[in-house]
Amino acid sequence: MEKKISIIGILTVVVYFISVGGFLVTQTEIALTIWEMMTIISGPVVFMVLLEFSHYFGTPDILRRAMTGFMSCVCALTGGAHIVNITVTRKLMSEGIDVPLYYQIGQWPSVEMAIDYLAWGFFMGLAFLCISIAKSDREEAKGMQIIALIDGILCLVGFTGALCINENMWYVAPMGYGLGLLVLCAMRLRVKER
Repeated sequence: MEKKISIIGILTVVVYFISVGGFLVTQTEIALTIWEMMTIISGPVVFMVLLEFSHYFGTPDILRRAMTGFMSCVCALTGGAHIVNITVTRKLMSEGIDVPLYYQIGQWPSVEMAIDYLAWGFFMGLAFLCISIAKSDREEAKGMQIIALIDGILCLVGFTGALCINENMWYVAPMGYGLGLLVLCAMRLRVKER
């Protein structure tokens, strides 16, 4: 099952970045909807991947429970923000209603973006930190834990940077939860193949 979860993690990250690229290139409503649906789906997938890693690393129960709580927040918050955007905000805009920028995803400052940043920056960062700080008995897991630590730090830096310094600092966070997760899953597959 560990191999399947890592493969699902890799595929989800790849499809997610393809959906982002598809929207940036086409700027269409359907591409935006696909991107938002992939964001909603990605939360539970990352949850499964981190849960598997927490077992592999031998993360203590208290940290595993904390990670579970943080990832539950990620799934609930990001799901809520994007479902509201798909079903309410964009529907109102398509009907010609002038929705203020501070209620739109993709605008900053905005309520929906703040919720998304809280989910994917703050809570995701804490979840990565939870699985990275436990002392693992497996030698091959130590390198993966360092990557998980870096991923968590990148998420938190993107979150705090976007809120306190410059909104463009947010783009540090996807390097952690996106590219970092891809690296972790690839490392796990390589270890499994050995």
